[in-house]
Amino acid sequence: MFEELKPHLVELRKRLGISVASVIIAFVVCFSFWNPILAWITEPLKAVLPENSSIIFTSVQEPFFTAMKVAFFAGLIVALPIIFWQFWLFVAPGLYENEKKYVIPFVISATLMFLCGASFCYFVVIPLGFNFLVNFGGQLFTALPSIGEYVGFFTKLLIAFGIAFEMPVITFFLAKLGMVNATQLKGFFRYGVVIIFLFSAIVTPPDVLSQFLMAVPMMLLYGLSIYIASVANPENTQEDKDEEADA
Repeated sequence: MFEELKPHLVELRKRLGISVASVIIAFVVCFSFWNPILAWITEPLKAVLPENSSIIFTSVQEPFFTAMKVAFFAGLIVALPIIFWQFWLFVAPGLYENEKKYVIPFVISATLMFLCGASFCYFVVIPLGFNFLVNFGGQLFTALPSIGEYVGFFTKLLIAFGIAFEMPVITFFLAKLGMVNATQLKGFFRYGVVIIFLFSAIVTPPDVLSQFLMAVPMMLLYGLSIYIASVANPENTQEDKDEEADA
């Protein structure tokens, strides 16, 4: 069994190595520009901070490690096309020839959807969520957010939204491979809603507004995924309808 898995493990190691190398190279480049990147990251927080508040650091090493986090996050975003490309190359040997032609659409669409999710988080979710959280106790306390904690939370939130917006892309290619169809997704919808709300509660700030701002788009994306599956895999969908009619 190990001998059968060995070629796949070697291929996986190769693809992971290239992906990690691309992130490291992008990280080194982005580290040279961490100041403007950090300014972009902190802009939503600065916009909602009261006049008597400011962003601080609470340990001597916090600014340096924050710069490392910022550079790594930016490097990961820059390296996304290469990461998606390597993922496709890893699964490509198991695909038919007519399925391998989707490599470029997969890389482009997966990258764009990740950026759409991150943009939605940056321009909609973070301003609303942080405005509520920062000003909730503004009359009683002075907001002095730590830069390290903020950057860690910010990057976690953007990555979570980016991954969530990959749902239609993943559904399309799974449907093309015949692994899912619209009927299966419709049947799983009520369970999917529960999973979506649990996921939203875990990755968003602990307020109802932020959770709904993530859960509602994800449910819409789930509905879009059902439609995409019906288009990408119409044969299986029709077969399921015929089976239901016969039953």
